[in-house]
Amino acid sequence: MSSSLTSSRDAQLAEFIDQLVAELQPLELEHNREFWLANTTGEPEHETRSAELDARMRLVFARREGYERLRELRAAGPFADPVLERQATLLWNTYRSKQLPPETIERQVRLEKSLESRFNNFRASLDGELVTDNRIRDVLQSSEDVGQRRRAWEASKQVGGEVEAELLELVRLRNEGARSLGFTDFYAMNLELDELDERELFDLLEDLDRGTQPLWDAYKGDLDARLAKRFGCRTDELAPWHYADPFFQEAPAAEIDVDPYYEGQSLEKLTGAFFSNIGFEIEDLLAQADHYERPGKCQHAFCMSVDRGAEIRVLCNIRSNERWMGTMLHEYGHAVYDKYIDRSLPWLLRGAAHILTTEASAMIFGRLSKNPVWMQRYAGADPQQLAAVAGPMARAVREQLLVQTRWELVMIHMERALYRDPSQDLRTLWWDLVERYQGVRRPAGRDAADWASKIHFSIAPVYYHNYLLGEMLASQFQDHLLRTLGGGGADRWMRFITSPEVGRFFIDRVYAPGKRLDWRALVQHATGRPLASSPFVDDLSGKHDA
Repeated sequence: MSSSLTSSRDAQLAEFIDQLVAELQPLELEHNREFWLANTTGEPEHETRSAELDARMRLVFARREGYERLRELRAAGPFADPVLERQATLLWNTYRSKQLPPETIERQVRLEKSLESRFNNFRASLDGELVTDNRIRDVLQSSEDVGQRRRAWEASKQVGGEVEAELLELVRLRNEGARSLGFTDFYAMNLELDELDERELFDLLEDLDRGTQPLWDAYKGDLDARLAKRFGCRTDELAPWHYADPFFQEAPAAEIDVDPYYEGQSLEKLTGAFFSNIGFEIEDLLAQADHYERPGKCQHAFCMSVDRGAEIRVLCNIRSNERWMGTMLHEYGHAVYDKYIDRSLPWLLRGAAHILTTEASAMIFGRLSKNPVWMQRYAGADPQQLAAVAGPMARAVREQLLVQTRWELVMIHMERALYRDPSQDLRTLWWDLVERYQGVRRPAGRDAADWASKIHFSIAPVYYHNYLLGEMLASQFQDHLLRTLGGGGADRWMRFITSPEVGRFFIDRVYAPGKRLDWRALVQHATGRPLASSPFVDDLSGKHDA
């Protein structure tokens, strides 16, 4: 192909992108601001407006003429400009997923926004009182009353019965759309268009299952023995409500209570001090955030880049405990990624390379809330006290990662099965998977929509695998930094949590490239090797304990 033809195609693609961005950018900005208001106020007008704007953006990519024009431009091969080529690839994947009738897209959006609102506004009924998720967790973490624990656990699942029918309607609608586009189902479509290979992913999960099973058997056996002693029962009598949270996705502290180290502390100040010391300025991010719970507000936590620029917002519902300290570090790990993306990049490339890369950024920092070196440096914990509990603290970190891993295997396998056949007995399948991967027994005779009470099936579809891949990449980033900051050594963790070199590494090697590199190229660029499971397995086995 002649250079003049290639240059002409590049110019045509650039013009196509400019016109598209001119339409999309203001829609996305308004949508994100309405989405933020919907989640912080619970007011229905913001939810309605957010849904309208979401549908309008999807409909832009549903236009057949834009899809055909992009296909025509791509048909002659790669573009000369690699930045244009990357934008063309990302646009193509987006267009392919949206070639649906407008009425189908609008129905999907309506159902998604309805489910999101129901989760945000739902308050479970416990002993005649409407309670928050935090209240239910408090009971499961501290109550010695097994009857109260059971009632709290059952209350945490009430939302599943409220949303199950509508969620299944949405799953079927998503599948219909994906199959009309030539994909097996919605799950398979999303993996492919997100530059992931389904067989590669599940082969990796199978390897991880085998690799973590011995660690899990040892940990779970010890935990169950302690729980049986605590509650005065046999291990084979333990039920889901004996564990420390509604889904057993968080590990109870095995030997120590970390919360007192954070009691009365300003988590905002601790977060700001840490990120500042390692080379990030987040005062602007803290000022734009919404940190405390109130009626009508979303009860969860998230970070969003509103304008692909300076308006980056974090939502939390913090209390001065370790869980919310970890959540703050996690969410601001997302926020610094968004903040330090090179703003000279084209608008379409001003985002994280992949969900798994921003999850890795969040996870590497979120783990530090139980790191004794971090707790001494930032939370002011007494070094002699910490020295006495360093071993149990390290085990607590590893145990949390292990518990998360086994929980994530449940979620990933459940979601793939859900989209493969939403008409199967999902209530039974859920407990089959919980028993298989977590070793938690189903309550006798229970027939309830427990699976549907997890919000991610409704509003974050085909997402959960990114948490697990993100943990692997977080461990790979951590391994790289611990080895390269001053050559390792006994004080490697203090350097890791105080050195501006950490910020420079992430800004230069991970954040600044945005979407210009695909995730595989970014991992290679940042760490010098492809994504591997070995650093994560090393973390789970205690090789890198502080």
